[in-house]
Amino acid sequence: MNKAGIFTAADGTTYVDKKRHFWWFSLLIPSIAVAGPLLYQSYQQEVFLWLFFIVVYSLFPLIDYLMGEDSSNPPESVIAALEADPFYSRIIRLNVPVVLATFIYCAWFVANHSLSYSGYLAVALLAGSIGGHGLNIGHELGHKRKKIDIWLTKLVLAPAAYGHFFIEHNRGHHKHVATPEDPASAKMGETIYRFALRELPGAIKRAHLIEKTRLNKAGRSALSLDNQFLQAMLLTLSLFIGLVVWLGPVVIPYLCICAFWSMWQLTSANYIEHYGLLRQKLANGRYERPQPHHSWNSNHIFSNWALFHLQRHSDHHANATRSYQSLRHFDNLPTLPSGYFGMYVIAYLPWLWFRIMDKRLLAVTDYDINKINMLDEKRQQLIAKYQLS
Repeated sequence: MNKAGIFTAADGTTYVDKKRHFWWFSLLIPSIAVAGPLLYQSYQQEVFLWLFFIVVYSLFPLIDYLMGEDSSNPPESVIAALEADPFYSRIIRLNVPVVLATFIYCAWFVANHSLSYSGYLAVALLAGSIGGHGLNIGHELGHKRKKIDIWLTKLVLAPAAYGHFFIEHNRGHHKHVATPEDPASAKMGETIYRFALRELPGAIKRAHLIEKTRLNKAGRSALSLDNQFLQAMLLTLSLFIGLVVWLGPVVIPYLCICAFWSMWQLTSANYIEHYGLLRQKLANGRYERPQPHHSWNSNHIFSNWALFHLQRHSDHHANATRSYQSLRHFDNLPTLPSGYFGMYVIAYLPWLWFRIMDKRLLAVTDYDINKINMLDEKRQQLIAKYQLS
């Protein structure tokens, strides 16, 4: 049983979820995005349209640094009660209409204001950032079984033109994570830009093949409307065409930029989450089961509040059905030096990323190249540089 965040297990264990109301911080991201255009309407200064990026890429990492980390876990005996509490699912679902409303408002904004190229780009990029936030919401909802959550997943992924994500992520990435076969697992020596060229088309191709295989096994055509890949494409097309009919061709560049930048946010997260980590092959040729040490983890407080514990990625891959409020910290995990907002900036500067992360990767793998998912083209260069054997 529970009452206002106080959970009591059958064995008498009592747990107070001190984070309960901090999950509302997830709404801070779309709120800041909308603040820029609203301030512009009042003061006619385009600098406000770039406010979101200043806050997210400088202030958020600073807040993470100042607030530090939280490694506390809920007791295992209260996990069932945490999972059953509807409060947590209501917050995640509430983000869906907020993401859609922000996307539509920004489309209306660029169509109804005389902006410079820079101002137009700023609004498209900030809408794309909220599309990336929507992908994270879809990531959480996409692991649920209720029909409402499945449809909310499809809706929140539509602005990003990335509706295939829940297919590819659930039935592709989770199966092949931290292996050379996974386009969504970055390799040591691979820049985020090279990774994106492999990951983005690879995810689309894998999602298509997964659905085609599923339908063929069921004796149905891959061209039917039962194909969830096609459903996702049609949902995005309907949304985009509807906005063009309503607002005019002026929103077409906005839609393209927004979709790309949304995808880029997901690519940034994917690049960070498994960089260089490798599952071992067993004697039967299969890979070992995903373990917590096959993901990079972060317990930075603020960014975890904003991202629904996405940064406790190790527990997510070890226990994919656990909801965000139940994800746990484990000791001795591969650990990021900052939350995701700070790591994104580092990843965009490859020389800095390699300098920081390669040493951490080597430390957690004991300098054993057999435990590293390494880019083949740079294997000899990396072996020589770090004196590996």
